[in-house]
Amino acid sequence: MKKVYNFNAGPCVLPKQAIDAAIAALQDFKGTGMPVISVSHRSKEWEAVMDECRALWKELLNIPDNYEVLFLGGGASLQFLYVAMNLLENKAGYLDTGSWAKKAFKEAKGIGNAVCIASSAEKTYSYIPKGYEIPTDLDYFHITTNNTIYGTEIRYDMDCPVNLVADMSSDIMSRPVDVSKYALIYGGAQKNVGPAGVTFVIVRKDILGKVSRYLPTMIDYRTHVDKGSMFNTPPVFPIFVMTETLKWVKGLGGLKVMEKMNVEKAKLLYDEVDRNSLFVGTAAKEDRSIMNVCFVMAEGYESLQDEFMAFAKERGMVGIKGHRSVGGFRASIYNACPKEAVQALVDCMKEFEKIHKK
Repeated sequence: MKKVYNFNAGPCVLPKQAIDAAIAALQDFKGTGMPVISVSHRSKEWEAVMDECRALWKELLNIPDNYEVLFLGGGASLQFLYVAMNLLENKAGYLDTGSWAKKAFKEAKGIGNAVCIASSAEKTYSYIPKGYEIPTDLDYFHITTNNTIYGTEIRYDMDCPVNLVADMSSDIMSRPVDVSKYALIYGGAQKNVGPAGVTFVIVRKDILGKVSRYLPTMIDYRTHVDKGSMFNTPPVFPIFVMTETLKWVKGLGGLKVMEKMNVEKAKLLYDEVDRNSLFVGTAAKEDRSIMNVCFVMAEGYESLQDEFMAFAKERGMVGIKGHRSVGGFRASIYNACPKEAVQALVDCMKEFEKIHKK
């Protein structure tokens, strides 16, 4: 079988250890004689998985006791609504750094008074805004830490005078995070922590129940806190794979080790983008994402875009086409993307340059 290097932006590459465990559980889940997708979510075997998954989140991120970890459905896109419904009473602020941040802002504006604090839209979201002030009268300030489409990332835990809410869909578990600096963190699993189908929420419990509006039962975070994410049937299979993925992260040595690996992979690829005369990066260097490396053909070589895409595909590169809204190329090098894959892409870029360099 042809060797394939998976750079898809999500769903994305997952560790073999987690995939193998999932295959085994589809045959026989914990000796029940049933596949994991058929077991009762009220069984002791399944409840043990929920407990283990929650414990791994708390251990790996060192989550304080006054926070709860939730496993929900609907993806991060539904959390755009959840956040505003549960937290927006008077005014909320949003940092506009890309398509997903813009969509989150749109949902909040539909619920109440939401304002844009700063934006990088005027330069096609190629950088993270700086030097802005966060008003102290906000109910919360919302950020999107990693922007998969444009390849920028907030790789630090900012000091915030109000409740800080973060969409960490595409960089969660890629580095240590000081959870205590956030009121709420959420994201879809399908970048770094599992397959599509489960959404994680880390919420400081004291911020809940403060809005005056009626909250539908399923939209109220307190429903899921009180029922341990089991108010309704949870997304069983994605949670199982998430648990196995987090066990893999722990087995490697945790998030400090994971961050070191991710930084090394990103440096390898960015160094080639900067060296290679045929390509140029699109994100400001100080804001470059270590998860999504975005680049385009350099000036004078634009006509080679389709040729390079085909060239790379022949050599096993999968998923490097840039998002349809920006074009070019995007290599998503999430946690489970091996350094071997990044090296293969770098070698491919070097080979292509030798053929076409003027």
